[in-house]
Parts: sequence; C-alpha cells; structure tokens
Amino acid sequence: MLEKTHKEKIDIIYIDPPYNTGNKDFIYDDCMIDREDGFSHSKWLSFMEKRLNIAKKLLKENGVIFISIDDYEQAPLKMLCDDIFGEDNFIADIIWKRKRGRDNSARWFSKAHEYCLVYSKNKNLFDVNKVAISEDSDTRKSYKNPDNDPRGDYRKLGCWARGTQGGVKYDFTLNDGYYFYERLWLMSKENLKKLDDENKLVRVGDKLYRKFFITEHKGQVPETIWDDVSNSANASDMIKKMFNGNIIFDTAKPVEYIKRMIQIGCQKDATILDFFAGSGTTAQAVLELNKEDNGNRQFILCTNNENNICEDITYQRIKTVITGKRKDYTEYSEGIDTNLKYYKTTYIPRINTEEENIQENLLLNIQNLIQLENGIRVDNERIKVVLEEEKLDTFSLNIEEVEKCERLYISSDILLTTKQVKTFKDNNVEVYMIPEYYFDSEIKEVQ
Repeated sequence: MLEKTHKEKIDIIYIDPPYNTGNKDFIYDDCMIDREDGFSHSKWLSFMEKRLNIAKKLLKENGVIFISIDDYEQAPLKMLCDDIFGEDNFIADIIWKRKRGRDNSARWFSKAHEYCLVYSKNKNLFDVNKVAISEDSDTRKSYKNPDNDPRGDYRKLGCWARGTQGGVKYDFTLNDGYYFYERLWLMSKENLKKLDDENKLVRVGDKLYRKFFITEHKGQVPETIWDDVSNSANASDMIKKMFNGNIIFDTAKPVEYIKRMIQIGCQKDATILDFFAGSGTTAQAVLELNKEDNGNRQFILCTNNENNICEDITYQRIKTVITGKRKDYTEYSEGIDTNLKYYKTTYIPRINTEEENIQENLLLNIQNLIQLENGIRVDNERIKVVLEEEKLDTFSLNIEEVEKCERLYISSDILLTTKQVKTFKDNNVEVYMIPEYYFDSEIKEVQ
C-alpha cells in the first residue's frame, strides 16, 4: 500500500523488529524461528530483506533509517544492510544503554546495551542535526557567568593560534590599554577589535579569551554511545501507567530514545514511518516533539495486528496521548491537539468473487490510498471517489449533491463530457485523476 502512496516520500524510518532471541512475551512473539533451527539466522534475514528493500524504496534520497537490534542478529543485520543500502551509506552503529542496574546473577557479563544501525539512502545528501545540550550535561555545566554578564552563561575560548592552526600575526592593544606583542591570532585584527568593542573578550594574565555564550551554541554532533536517554524499565512503566498498571508490553523503547533519532534525523515537517509499530512509541515521540517545538511532523505506523496488538495497544496508546484519557476515561495527561486516522487494509480475492463485491472492495482500497497519500478524509459528500462512468453520470446530474462536493477523484479511464466539465467548474468542484499505479496489484488480483 505504501509503495503506491509514499514511494520516495519518507524522511525517516525507525523500526524495532523482532530480535529473534527466543523470548516470548504476552503480546509480541520475539521467537520468530526456533533457536534449534539450523537456519535460524538465514530465515530471519530473509524476513528482514523483503522489508528493508521496500523501506529503501520508500525513503527520500536524503532519507535515513534507524534499526534497533541486539547481539544475536546485529552482525547478520549489518551485512544485510550493507548489501541493500550500500556500505558507503552506513552512518553509525549506535550503542544504547538500555539498563541502568547491574545484573549480578549473570553468568559472564551483565548485559546493559542494545544497538541501533543507521543507514542513509544517499549519504552525500543526508545531513545530521545537532543534539541540544541537556541541562545536566557536563557541557552545560562548563558554561558559567563569573562576571554577571547580562547576556548569560559563557565559556572562555582562546583567541591565540598554535603553530599547527595557522593564524594571523599582529600585535594588539585592548580598549583598556593592555598591549599584546606580535603573535599568532585565530582571527583577523578587525574581528578581534569587534569582539573587544562588544565586551566579549576576557584577559587572564597574558592570555586572551573570547566569550562564547550558551545562546550561541547550536548543539553538538551526536555521539554513537547513548547513555543519557531513558531506559527500557522507564518505557515499561510508562505503558503500565497508560493501561492502569497492567503489564501488557515489556519490550517497548523509551519515548526519549525515539525522540533523539527524530531530532537528529529529519526536519520539523518530516514524515516518519515505523512498520513494526509495536506499542506505538514512535507515534508518541512524534506527537510530543510537535507539541514541544511547534513542528508539523507526520507519522505512519504499520502492524499486522498480531494478538490484536494494533487495536488493543497501539491505537489505544496513541488515542490516550491525544485525548489525555485512558481507555476507561480516567485522566492521563492534558492531551495533544492533533488528527489521527486509522486504516484497515484487506485483499481482494482472486477467484470466486462476485463482480459487485470486487467493485466494493476496490473502491474501499482506493479510498484508503487517497486518504493516506493526501492526508484527507473521503466522506463521499465533500470529498468523493467515483470509479465507474455510470455512477459519475448519475452524480453529475444531481446538482444538489454536486453543490456539496469540493473535491472529486475519478478513475483515469473515465472521460468527462463537456457538460460535466462545465457542471463541476460552475460548482467549484476540483477534479483529480486517480494515479494508475493505485490499480496495478488490485487489477492483477482479480484477473
């Protein structure tokens, strides 16, 4: 479905696939292939290969994908991604500290981390965003304001150049009269004078520093070790709180972890896809980020509804975040003002299907594709879809219905009459042809 509506339209993909570890929890079965199966790795890789090839088609040329994984399949997955995305498009292998405490019952080592592989579709076009400085970070603590500068906290950066840095040689006199003999400086004399005039220079003995204010800091280049974001226990606690203390999903990733990926991987108007939706953490991360920074990001989540996870957990969690109400209508949060559309997809049977049912199913699927690609709701009044000429003829003659319509989607093999063109134009009805690729697989299915 997404191959039709969102080919090369996705900015960032995050997936948390089954790790194939052999674990089985209440909702998500992580034991894809039995550990005793001699082809456990190859079967898992075959499963992933199909999905990653589709993911590559969906990504924009400057798009990026983040893939969570642990030790058991990390090495095979890295080789698979090198093959699909290209070794040259490898960005990073992030190590996330998922567990804070030490497990002294472990036989060899207390496992505290997982991995996240990062690949771009085209590394030369991908730009990583800087990471904001957290208030409790060592970097933030290095900014101080010893002279109560009204512009706030700052760090002292040396103005002189060492031999390996090049530099410009000249002597310099500060506005307070202090004289520096000829030496190498990191900037021109004009720029150094400008800093002095703006009271951005600090002299310590015979050394001169410039004030670099915290407000000038544009963030930091992200590192490959993430030990400063929330852990898996916190993620489980959040879900328990949403679902009145019930332990229904114990392998979820923390919201802050996904936020970090989104912040460094795309802009504020991006489209984010997660096709292993799980408990819906990606959706919550997008919603909260939009609220925090007035972004206009959109998310698309996909799941096969294993054990009814989509309806009972994924959708309910997103609904709780948006409305601020749990399933039993008790208060959870203040909520977030946004829109949510929930789609169910189906297949049109190949044989033994009545023509009428084929048309109904086809119309339903086409409506879903239109809604998904354009972010609209087909209500068959204001926005309408027509696939047959006879139905279009009937509709165009009903002026009362035409007057209510604003946008009309029709099959590309329907030819409008001159009268219909005039009718729609006179009533300000925008007419759109449904793309041919919407029909490709559906037509094959019923042939």
